[in-house]
Formats: sequence, structure tokens, C-alpha cells
Amino acid sequence: MKKIYLILPILAGIMFGSSGIFVRTLTQNGIDQPTLLFLRFSIAIVPILIAILLTDRELFKIELKDIPLFLACSLCILGLNLCYNQSMNTVPLSLAAVLLSIAPIYVLVIAYFLFGEKITSKKLVCMILAIFGCILMTGVLESDLGSISTFGILSGIGAGLFWAFYLMASKKSIENGNHTFTILFYSIIFITIALIPFSDFGQISNFVSINPAFTIMFLILHSTFSFALPYIFSTLSLKYIDSGTSSILLSGAEPFAALIFGFLIYAEIPTPLMFCGFILTIIAMMMLSRNDTKTT
Repeated sequence: MKKIYLILPILAGIMFGSSGIFVRTLTQNGIDQPTLLFLRFSIAIVPILIAILLTDRELFKIELKDIPLFLACSLCILGLNLCYNQSMNTVPLSLAAVLLSIAPIYVLVIAYFLFGEKITSKKLVCMILAIFGCILMTGVLESDLGSISTFGILSGIGAGLFWAFYLMASKKSIENGNHTFTILFYSIIFITIALIPFSDFGQISNFVSINPAFTIMFLILHSTFSFALPYIFSTLSLKYIDSGTSSILLSGAEPFAALIFGFLIYAEIPTPLMFCGFILTIIAMMMLSRNDTKTT
């Protein structure tokens, strides 16, 4: 294993963790959620397109039987982003990132009930630790509970659920012979087309008119840095390191990045108990990812 490639999932996690900065800035400047997502996905088509051209042009080819799973992935990505954006706008960035990062727990539970897949005692302990860590992060055991939005927490949980369903749908599509880039490319095209009727192009025009050179660059960075590149980096990392290691590094880097960004930019300082919950959840999820690597 080439250790230099370990940086790819770490970079992907940091980039995913930065998304709250872009989401909050665009929201504060009058961009609603459908329009924000239209901007994110429509611009992201270009870097994903370039990645495919540089990788293998055969990845553009799909069959009619692939479309239902692509549509399912599209719905999951859309739901994930709607919920995650709402969560990032209403709760601390670190909490939103942690609620998303526990998606593997949902996968385990769903797989248990739908497919009868066994949950080992080690996985169960990791799940309990992660959930307890999230409870600590919400401040439910402290007097400042009222400062945390219940709707924001529910949105974060919803984001995790959509992410879990996306993981299962994309895994099925990959098993059918499709590449991650192919799934992502067609999924975001479907999403972009679906969002056109709900997008307010007047909001885009008003935002760009503030300072065209800066705002256009900001929109490109938002789409590329917080969405397209993380997917590209995490996918490329799988060529050089195993999926378990990549998952551990990404799942650890994203919440930590969100915590740092929230602290530096928005002065979001967790209480000692909340910070302990944050650390507990991250450790539990990394242990769970490591556990999956050993059993697969």
C-alpha cells in the first residue's frame, strides 16, 4: 500500500466537512434550498465529466436496466443534501457532520431487518457508543438543550438515513457492473433536470451581481470543493488502499474538519461533555469501519 494515497480520503473528508461554510453563506445571501442544490449539482457535472474522460470513456455507457437504480441514487442524494443543508443551517457543523457519519449504523439495522444480516456483539457495542456520543453532543444532559434545534437534529438523522440508502443502492449498482463515477454522473444529471422547475434564477442573478468575479468563483468552489472533488478523491483512493481504510480516514476527517471550521468561522465551541460525545462517536464509527474491514 502506498502511504501517500492515504491523504486522498483525508482530503475528501476535509472537503466534505467544509460544506457548511458554503451552505450557510449562500443561505444568508438569499439562496433557497432548491436553488442552492441546483447550483451545486449543475456545476458538479463538469468535474465529474472531466474525471470520466481522464479515467475511461467507456464509463459513459449504461443500459436501460441501470436507470431505476440511478434514479434511486438520485433521490437518495437529493434527500441527503436537503436534510444535511437544513441540519448545517440549524445546528453546530460538528453535530451535523456526526449525525451524517453514523449512516453505517442505519445500514446495519436496515440490512438486519430486510436481509437478515447478522449484527455481531462488537458492532452492537460500536452502535451503542456512537448513539450515546450523539446524545451527548445534542446537549440533552446539559442545561443548554434549548440552544440545539430539534428540527436540525431530525434533519441530520434524515441525512444519515438517505446516505445509508444511497450506500445500499450504489453498492447494488456497482455489483451490476457500474463504476462509481458513472453512478454519480447520471445521478446528478437527473437531479439537475428535476430541480430546474423549482430553482429561482433571480436569486442566482442577485447573488452573482454582488461581486461577479468573487461570487462565480465561490459557486465553483462550493460545487467542486464540497461535492465533486471529495467523491473523486475517495473513489481514486480505492485503487491504492482498501475500502475499510478509506472509510475510516474519511469518517474521521469529515467531522473533525466540520468541528474546526465551526470553531474558527462561527465560534461554535462545544461544551466539554459535547466534545466528549464527539470524540466517542468518531472513535465508535472508526472501530465499526475497522470491524467491517476484518469481516469482509
